[in-house]
Amino acid sequence: MGSQALNLFRRHGRSALGRWLVSRAICWRAPYFASIAPTIDVLEPGRCVVRIRDRRRVHNHIGTVHAIALCNMAELAGGLATDATIPDSMRWIPKGMTVRYLRKAKGTMTAIATVPAIAPATSGSEVHAVVEVRDTGGEVVFDADITMWISPRKAE
Repeated sequence: MGSQALNLFRRHGRSALGRWLVSRAICWRAPYFASIAPTIDVLEPGRCVVRIRDRRRVHNHIGTVHAIALCNMAELAGGLATDATIPDSMRWIPKGMTVRYLRKAKGTMTAIATVPAIAPATSGSEVHAVVEVRDTGGEVVFDADITMWISPRKAE
């Protein structure tokens, strides 16, 4: 069956308008992500690509993309990639994040998150979502390793 976000993206993500609408729906569900106005460009099991435009509201005092905007973007991409990858019987939550700021972040940013295949389990385990954020020139400006706690859903 797949995650709700993955199903929504598969139904509507083929056009620019559809990707914009799916992105807004995700931000409606998790409002903090709206602060960076992301666009989800790719969502498939094991991978998610999220883009944010260069605009004043994501800048810091020196005119580059703020470190926390990059963290927010990485968490969104890593979370969606994890959600699209886990079996329906499992759930996830971020447990920790290690980040590196590698160069000044200027221009449109693109986050690419990857997650390994995840098999159904009867107990919890950690999975790592790896995220790279690139500028318009393709240079990696930021990377993150997000530890996700994957566990069985509680019976409803």
